[in-house]
Amino acid sequence: MTHSACMAYTSGLRVLGLPLLDIQTGTISDGVYRRGVARGWFAVGDVALGALFALGGVAVSGGIGIGGVSLGLLALGGLACGGLVFGGGAVGVYAIGGFALGLRVALGGLAIARDIALGGTAIAQHVGDDEARAYFGANPIYRLATDVSSYTWQLLGLPLLLSIGFRRRSGG
Repeated sequence: MTHSACMAYTSGLRVLGLPLLDIQTGTISDGVYRRGVARGWFAVGDVALGALFALGGVAVSGGIGIGGVSLGLLALGGLACGGLVFGGGAVGVYAIGGFALGLRVALGGLAIARDIALGGTAIAQHVGDDEARAYFGANPIYRLATDVSSYTWQLLGLPLLLSIGFRRRSGG
């Protein structure tokens, strides 16, 4: 039986039965990968279930969730669901993403919302009218998202350029 090392830490401090911090990464046992499931107020793991904060491949939180698939009041991820969400696919009350489906507001390449939408293709009660322009113009979160999206290629290219630079410097 072979085992690979994993990272595991659970704080001794508990609040309402949950550890304050739980970090769990997966292990390989007999050639089979077993996901690390973290549960706590602050959780980090392959699957992270955090009351206040979760970070992982799958992140579920009552507060902030960040992960490949994330769910939270504030969620960021490849697929993000919740209240205020940012992601490649974003489904929430307020959604920003490549595909954004918002109960109230959506901003994205394809933006669909009940009330207000802005995007490459936008579907909502208010699209491109005075109310939509006033909403997006006055809202700092959407102004920031619009500003950041105008630099998408630079933001995507920066890690690539840095990795090329580091590889050359290290001789790899």
